[in-house]
Amino acid sequence: MVHYGESAGEILERIRSARPVVHSITNYVVMNSTANVLLAMGASPIMAHALEEMEDISKISNSLVVNIGTLSKTWIESMHLACRLALSTGKPFLLDPVGSGATKFRTQTALNIIMTTLPTVIRGNASEILSLSSQRGFTRGVDSIHHVEDAVETARSIARSLGTVIAVTGERDLVTDGDRSLIIEGGHPLMGYVTGTGCAASVIVGAFLTQEEDPVIAAAAALAFFGLAGEKASEEAKTPGSFWVKTIDALYSITPEELEARARITGV
Repeated sequence: MVHYGESAGEILERIRSARPVVHSITNYVVMNSTANVLLAMGASPIMAHALEEMEDISKISNSLVVNIGTLSKTWIESMHLACRLALSTGKPFLLDPVGSGATKFRTQTALNIIMTTLPTVIRGNASEILSLSSQRGFTRGVDSIHHVEDAVETARSIARSLGTVIAVTGERDLVTDGDRSLIIEGGHPLMGYVTGTGCAASVIVGAFLTQEEDPVIAAAAALAFFGLAGEKASEEAKTPGSFWVKTIDALYSITPEELEARARITGV
């Protein structure tokens, strides 16, 4: 029997010992925020986008996170090259299809990455995940207009057909490979009032993937960790600005033992 909390604590301990390098090709709205998230939790961020340095960055990074929040043609070229390099070197990588379903350009970019270089994990809100299916959903900008429950069967179907892991985040999170499905409880409503919390979840998963070969366990443990940070932040902060500062503090201060004891991960 898998003890998910124990696994989460062990992975966090390994991250802080190894200080893995997470390469993020992410949107410029959240670069500083997600870099600070990685630093606080014990990982090392590299935020690099230039096509000319993708090969060098790939050599020194331990995982890759691709986030399509602010797209351009040159960034898309870098994304595709970075994904190919991750695959060729056997390094895990995550796709965050920010705003997929809002525009054809975003949706097609996400689908092209998935079909040419299958990510280890795809993490999005319910609307973004639904937009990747044959029954296309739509988003309101980058915000979800669906609940996680709306995307459960679609997530399982996509994961099973592609052979990847889908993480759907919201009030409750779902992680599935099509056969195994885990529900993660945690977080706080104030997360919805801070830009880039989904992007933060993605880079945390990216860090956990460096220290755990099973991407279902890695993603669930990462989301439990982030959810716990939100819960702890809400104990001291009641408004968005101070809440986010306290979330960063919690990512730094949560111990592996605390995560083991308080992680709420259950099988479906």
